[in-house]
Amino acid sequence: MTSAAIVSLRVAASPERAFDAFTRDIGAWWRADQFFALTPRGDGEMFFEPGPDGRLATRLASGKIYEIGRILKWAPPHLLAFQWRPATFAPEQMTEVEVRFEAVDNGARITIEHRAWDAIAQSHVARHSFELIAFQRRLALFWRAGLSSMAEQISDGGR
Repeated sequence: MTSAAIVSLRVAASPERAFDAFTRDIGAWWRADQFFALTPRGDGEMFFEPGPDGRLATRLASGKIYEIGRILKWAPPHLLAFQWRPATFAPEQMTEVEVRFEAVDNGARITIEHRAWDAIAQSHVARHSFELIAFQRRLALFWRAGLSSMAEQISDGGR
């Protein structure tokens, strides 16, 4: 079993709408964080190429496309899993993000589980020399902020 940062947030939307907002609208709600930058040139504009053979990528200001990871599971509106690989990772290094969308009273619960950071050395630039538990806490705050931004996007009707 690998260690993971896990966060959940309830949103005022159906699982279908939440799944669409997470995947189709990621470029609108994603907020870059210098601590978790995807590339040395920033995060760019993120997008999913949907479907089981798709990927998560970002378009940088230069126009270059950086592939963050391949989609591992695509089961709308309940489950999405994808690889997560910042540009500082070696080719063999990879973490994984799983996102679950569950119906709850008057909305959906979105749960993000970001795992496999225990395979990335504490000395790696992406870990910022933090011990695993401290790093996972910071990672959980990062994902919670992202989900909160997405929830605002949903409540504003996508404006």
